[in-house]
Amino acid sequence: MRLDTCEADGEIASTSMAAHSYAPLADSSGALREAQTQFDANHPSLYSPQDPPLRSGTQSLERAISLLRELAARHRTGWRLGDLAARCGIDKGSAHRLLACLIRERLVQQRAEDRRYLPGPLLWELGLSVPGHINSDDACRERLAALARRFGGLAFLMVRSGSEYVCAMRAGDSDLRAVSVEVGTRRPLITSAGGVSILLALPEPEAVAIRANNIQQEISRCGDVRLKALEQMYRRSQAYGFGVNLGDVVPGIHAVAVPVFGRPGKPMAAVCLMSWPEALPESRVDQACEALMAEAPRAVVFCADASHA
Repeated sequence: MRLDTCEADGEIASTSMAAHSYAPLADSSGALREAQTQFDANHPSLYSPQDPPLRSGTQSLERAISLLRELAARHRTGWRLGDLAARCGIDKGSAHRLLACLIRERLVQQRAEDRRYLPGPLLWELGLSVPGHINSDDACRERLAALARRFGGLAFLMVRSGSEYVCAMRAGDSDLRAVSVEVGTRRPLITSAGGVSILLALPEPEAVAIRANNIQQEISRCGDVRLKALEQMYRRSQAYGFGVNLGDVVPGIHAVAVPVFGRPGKPMAAVCLMSWPEALPESRVDQACEALMAEAPRAVVFCADASHA
């Protein structure tokens, strides 16, 4: 048996699950390299001067990193495809294929008006988890800290990342030991009141698809033991119209959250409060919602500035 740790809305729940055993894959890298070397020697005409034989399986990764490094160097003006490919010493076809993959993964974005390539939002999201990382928006952090003091708990800014959320900011000094959400934490949307507030603001077909994806993630990580609790939090939130968790997932932790919109119908983040039931009872849910909505404009500015930094 194995003890898996599953986390929802900042709380840790331990679930016993059957251990999975995996047969180790045979180490065939040496044989593969030998076969590749022999193939290259027998088919030299397959490679152009701009596209030399692969030295190893890391060459595509090295090229992608080279593209990202140059994009970061001109993050405001961006790069045209031909100029970027020439700068990195990559033929245009290969550069285009790599960039298309990086765009799908949100590591790169392409500006609509001039088709120039720019760094993507996932780079910022990943950077949040770097040890020692400090967000630069003191005004936003101070407002969250004031909110946390007012309700005797913790306040968070959670940025949407596809079907997941990433904690971009955490404020407050409450001794909520069960809360494990730190800056850089990434989890499925259905596991947090903040994530649920984002789901409720999405068009229904998109929200349904994301919930299905999240449920599969939950089952693969933790089994089905928490699905009923997560569903209860979701239904409660639907009734309120925003994210509400009144001890539904883990007893003793209440949370309220509202979405942050970049433009109508496009929730980009959520601001969330977590506290003890005594400090955030059901009778204060509407009050907490109003306080969170007052912070949404500052959160919009922070998210927009960060994603275009």
